[in-house]
Amino acid sequence: MQQFQGLIGIALLLLVAWGLSEDRAGRPSWRWIGAALLLQIGLALLLVRVPFVWSVITLANGAVSAIEKATLVGSSYMFGYVGGAPLPFALAPGQAAPVVIAFQILPLIIVFSALSALLWHWGILPRIVRGLSWLLQRSLGVSGVVGLGGGANIFLGVVESPLVVRAYFARMSRSELFAIMVLSMATVSGAVLVLYAATLSQSVPDATGHLISASIISLPAALLIARLMVPGNSDTGTDDDDIEPALKYDSSIDAIVRGTMDGVQLFLAVLGIIIVIFALVALVDQMLVVLPLIDGTPVTVGRVFGWMFAPLMWTLGVPWDQAPQAGALMGTKTIFNEYVAYLELAALPSNNFDPRSQLIVTYALCGFANLASIGLLVSTIGTLAPSRRAEVAALGMKSWVAGNCATAMTGAVIGLVTLG
Repeated sequence: MQQFQGLIGIALLLLVAWGLSEDRAGRPSWRWIGAALLLQIGLALLLVRVPFVWSVITLANGAVSAIEKATLVGSSYMFGYVGGAPLPFALAPGQAAPVVIAFQILPLIIVFSALSALLWHWGILPRIVRGLSWLLQRSLGVSGVVGLGGGANIFLGVVESPLVVRAYFARMSRSELFAIMVLSMATVSGAVLVLYAATLSQSVPDATGHLISASIISLPAALLIARLMVPGNSDTGTDDDDIEPALKYDSSIDAIVRGTMDGVQLFLAVLGIIIVIFALVALVDQMLVVLPLIDGTPVTVGRVFGWMFAPLMWTLGVPWDQAPQAGALMGTKTIFNEYVAYLELAALPSNNFDPRSQLIVTYALCGFANLASIGLLVSTIGTLAPSRRAEVAALGMKSWVAGNCATAMTGAVIGLVTLG
């Protein structure tokens, strides 16, 4: 029974999306809805249950390890032993070497951002984006602009991915605009994916492969939720010649320099967000100590999130005894930031989740749908398309809800295809 528990979650998420729809009577056909669901399940089976495909995907784990080792060379040179260089003192027996997140893990963002810019300049990433766009158009019948946006979101972040479709914002339909926003919320970019994978490497086997799979499976999930919430026409075509001018570098050196500068900005943003979030949670926890104890322990932000989101995580396939902890992580991701949630997941004892529940949680957390991303997305698209600024702002909160529904659906789907 637990194997198919996720069906409850999928049905609930579809019902929520339809209930929040701008036009309930204009929903897509049952055939299209069924095709989108089957595509998600088919992708999950293909990516994680077919040995050959999974072995290809997990090659990325080796690539991430290589990038991580190379990054440590640079960070240890710059920051010394706090950046990964040999310690100048002896550790106590049984004591592990300290891991300083700011100086050993977060620099991955800078390095991968530079690599991504270089691969874009060389034309490798644009070709992959076009391939993913073509697959989405052929499988779900989405327009060229939506397919292009979906392909770009696998590699680019909330701020960068709209640049790829900037030429079309003025003339795309409302439903296409919303789909682009939800795709940005329901996936993660390559730079932070590497960061998350490095963070989870000790607690989630083959973390890189699972995070790549999560972003791919979330593409049809995001399109399904988006089309339920904002139905409408989707027929804006694209010109392949527009994709490269949208993100253009003058040379390989220019790509490395600009990619590095973009990575530094993201590095500082992530660093600042983590500090502020942990400080705010600690501050609220101090305020909550005035409340009476519950089951002999104080009320905390994590416990409140656990109570709020535990029913949702149960519907996705997590056993009830593990649902409060899973709910706390989902709440942290939804309200604060997915990386903070992954940091908390990595710090949990290994027996908190069984392997199947751990995967459900890992997949459900994999997306940019947090409150801060609303501001980033609205300001970015509003700047690129001033004529649509008010419309984008009105769709901001709705895209946040849709993005979280999409990643939750991805968690439910992976629970269906993963043996307990």
